[in-house]
Amino acid sequence: MPNYLTIGILQAQLQGGDDRPNIDKITDLIKQAHSQGAQVILPSELFSNIYFCQEERDQFFAWAHPVQDHPLLTHFQQLAESLGVVLPISFYERDNNHYYNSLALIDRDGGILGVYRKSHIPDGPGYEEKFYFRPGNTGFRVWHTAFGKIGVGICWDQWFPECARAMTLMGADVLLYPTAIGSEPHDPDLDTRPLWQRAMVGHAVCNVIPVAAANRVGQEGNQFFYGHSFICDQWGEILCQLGADQEGVLVEKFDLDLIRKHRASFGFFRDRRPDLYGILCES
Repeated sequence: MPNYLTIGILQAQLQGGDDRPNIDKITDLIKQAHSQGAQVILPSELFSNIYFCQEERDQFFAWAHPVQDHPLLTHFQQLAESLGVVLPISFYERDNNHYYNSLALIDRDGGILGVYRKSHIPDGPGYEEKFYFRPGNTGFRVWHTAFGKIGVGICWDQWFPECARAMTLMGADVLLYPTAIGSEPHDPDLDTRPLWQRAMVGHAVCNVIPVAAANRVGQEGNQFFYGHSFICDQWGEILCQLGADQEGVLVEKFDLDLIRKHRASFGFFRDRRPDLYGILCES
């Protein structure tokens, strides 16, 4: 029988203050995606509140919690189990005196399969993440879920081809990227939206793998998040996307056996030359 995987992604405008309205909104969108057949449902990066990394303020360290009994994770573990879906949940993690931009992969039974800590941490006007987050120490992760093998990078990770290639080499069936990206305060004339999509479409083409990205949308302080969450297939064809001011869900179904056949026939992994790639590991 064909081996299918149905992906759902969410796009929402998020607010500051109490986490509850954002959690409720994302919960409702997950239920919508589930009603449309989605098995793996991706919210955006750090969706429980505003994107606090626009400025360096030590008050935001209090928003981080350990994985164990994390209130955000506990809620979505219960939701995953009740709906029978897989949820990659982005959260702010505290591990003793270390702080990470992390993601917990929650399987359909509500159990956490593992945690990925964001590997590439940006630093610049409006995205001052190095103040808040230590570079991840988990390495790239791929999880064997109830519905397929899922590889997940977080936001800035999506610009690095090494991340996508590593996860595909690890056996990922799809690549998912929760993100928070929008305007560039240092250059108001710079629109990174088309570049952002092209970079990930390139990952899809060069690895013959579907790619999906979930972004936030709307104005938060001095930052405008441009949405355009999308799902593309293994050829890099954008199958669906939301606009710059839309909230909602997108759902697409993929034949994993067909994708594996396409990946094998293209020969990208057959013809790789790791013996020539040592320069990639030089600092």
